[in-house]
Amino acid sequence: MSNTEKPANSGSSREERLAAKLRENLRRRKAQSRAMEDTQTQISDSQG
Repeated sequence: MSNTEKPANSGSSREERLAAKLRENLRRRKAQSRAMEDTQTQISDSQG
């Protein structure tokens, strides 16, 4: 047995970390999408 082996819970903590990053990324992209929609709506409202 070598000391370089990772603990058994490292896989789950990695998955948790990745899942948290994905959720954060999704929230950020949704916020950006909403901001772009608002901008497009304001532009079309002011033109017409």
